[in-house]
Amino acid sequence: MTFKTKESKLLLVLGAFFVANAILSEFIGVKIFSVEGTLGLKHFDINLLGVPNLSFNMSAGVVTWPVIFIMTDIINEYFGVKQVRFLSILTSVLIAYAFLVIWGTMHLTASDFWVNQTINGQPVNMNNAFTGIFGQGMWIIVGSIVAFLVGQIADVFIFHKIKKVTGERALWLRSTGSTLVSQLIDSFVVIFIAFYLNPQYHWSWQMVAAIGLVNYTYKFVVAILMTPILYVVHAVIDKYLGKELAEKLTSLASRG
Repeated sequence: MTFKTKESKLLLVLGAFFVANAILSEFIGVKIFSVEGTLGLKHFDINLLGVPNLSFNMSAGVVTWPVIFIMTDIINEYFGVKQVRFLSILTSVLIAYAFLVIWGTMHLTASDFWVNQTINGQPVNMNNAFTGIFGQGMWIIVGSIVAFLVGQIADVFIFHKIKKVTGERALWLRSTGSTLVSQLIDSFVVIFIAFYLNPQYHWSWQMVAAIGLVNYTYKFVVAILMTPILYVVHAVIDKYLGKELAEKLTSLASRG
């Protein structure tokens, strides 16, 4: 197959962004950042379900997740459920493969000259840093992949259910609505597997629920704010495809 047609080139570009951002999310996700601190705000110190001093400490993976869900909805809109399902499974396999490769490289013997480095005036053991950054626990990896798959399945299912009711109208409703539900599932599944089922942490269900709600609040706000960007991307693609081809693709996609 060659990528000569507009629709094949579009699917290649959208699929590449989908996969790349999903894998990026996994690797940058090891960094936990403060939303309030980044915005120059005072920590909120929320008390929720008996869990005190909660604030918006988020995995850096949330930076690229909105792009993934936009790609999901756009691919769903123009190419249908089967393409999203295929890309979701492929991405999960590639994430697992990437972690397997990283696990293997962690066991390579480091060169002596590379281990001891100075970064920003501070001595750093590069081998320990490499292991600390990339050596995520297996429970977190499993939780992340399961949450990704379950979230994607929910997203495409709800997207098409809403589209059957609204037709081509209300893009914001089927896209943002499906994203909000899938993000809700994703927020709790990954924490439940990684920290509740994981015997290393022994988190209570109150802790899982409280942190899941805080995380979802952030994702909810971001999903709403990303809605105008979805319309911009949609308009750019419609212009690239042309009205006739765009309508043909969306019609075929809606049939599943």
